Amino acid sequence: MSILSEAQAKTILDKVIALSKADQISAQLSGGISGNVRFARNDISTSGIVDDTELGVQVSFGKRVGTATINQFDDASLERVVRRAESLARLAPENPEFMPVVGKQTYKPTQTYSEATAALTAEARAKIAEASILPCRKQKLVAAGFLEDGHSFFAHANSNGNFGYQQSTFADYTCTVRTEDGRGSGWVGTNVKDVSKFDAGADVQIAMRKAAASVDAKALEPGKYTVILEPAAVAGLVSFMMNYFDARSADEGRSFLSKQGGGNKIGEQIMDPRVNIYTDPWHPEVSVLPWDGEGLAREKIAIVEGGKVANLDYSRYWAQKQGKPENASWGNIIMEGGTKSTAELVAGTERGILVTRTWYIRMVDPQTVLLTGLTRDGTFYIENGQLQYPIKNFRFNESPVIMLNNIEELGRSVRVKADEGSSMLIPALKIRDFTFTSLSDAV
Repeated sequence: MSILSEAQAKTILDKVIALSKADQISAQLSGGISGNVRFARNDISTSGIVDDTELGVQVSFGKRVGTATINQFDDASLERVVRRAESLARLAPENPEFMPVVGKQTYKPTQTYSEATAALTAEARAKIAEASILPCRKQKLVAAGFLEDGHSFFAHANSNGNFGYQQSTFADYTCTVRTEDGRGSGWVGTNVKDVSKFDAGADVQIAMRKAAASVDAKALEPGKYTVILEPAAVAGLVSFMMNYFDARSADEGRSFLSKQGGGNKIGEQIMDPRVNIYTDPWHPEVSVLPWDGEGLAREKIAIVEGGKVANLDYSRYWAQKQGKPENASWGNIIMEGGTKSTAELVAGTERGILVTRTWYIRMVDPQTVLLTGLTRDGTFYIENGQLQYPIKNFRFNESPVIMLNNIEELGRSVRVKADEGSSMLIPALKIRDFTFTSLSDAV
């Protein structure tokens, strides 16, 4: 029962809405089939399929709210979950930030579904793992990785007559390749909507080359260096920063976008003029559902334009309190890039460091978005446009805001997975004065 059609989902949701005796009700019905395969030490270790469907109901009496969930959909179960939510709402204290359910919305569908990904089988997953493992065996390298794919549906309705339904697919692959002695490591990651565009055999070659080339890493003194950050490395930093584009935290003086004396920095120049970041649910490479978690219709919104703060993310409550129009929460993040590949950025660098990815990132200072973390799985010294030799990994202390003021070049934007699981379109970046604070012995 995991993938319900639009008609099936609407039938269930219509019943739920009609059952409610509360002032307002909203319901979300979602389900899907996700598959995975894990491999390590050049062998498949586990595989699995998760098949689940769930109904969530939220009701309100005045400003008192109750929620309940269930995964049975006969008439008696539907009535039971509604009554449970209503009982909880009557017991709950009033929510001072209560917002009523959204009005009826108009949704423009987005391209979140791929037939090829929805049809992926256990045998196909095993073939992807095999394509990753066999080349490593031949080169006496050791592969470990994980492929997860999913086909899901999402439907929601409320007592104001709003309704939405759409299906989505995704596939996410990562592979770490080590030398047999563990002294060299390389990594590759791919995130796609359409699995037919993914070639594990080609991708694993990237991790293999980095693993073989990263043996006998040399130590460089920590300090400020010109760096080329591959898209996965940039995403780790930029996705962390985007969490702080919240209007309320800025208005209340709790973020780097807070203005001294009150208010926020909308309209202010905070980054290099070449930085343009926006959200667009219809972008063909990173499309997302056309509504947010409350059912508001998403729009294309500029976030940073020419290095200036264009918009912040307002919750419905905070938008009302500040007299702003309601906007849906952002579903994807797109950073415009240039035309050069990572290899072309390397070729144009006299001296610098190539960073494959950033890892174990933690906040140091929210007022400046100062982050600390580690490089890993392939860090190399560049001289005269060539990768000269591998270097030991570093711990860095860097703010992505400062980083995006120190841009020398932007590479081509590619789809990557963000830390919170969503997809981003992010370029490789050539950055000056990136701060490395200490060495790390990890590969």
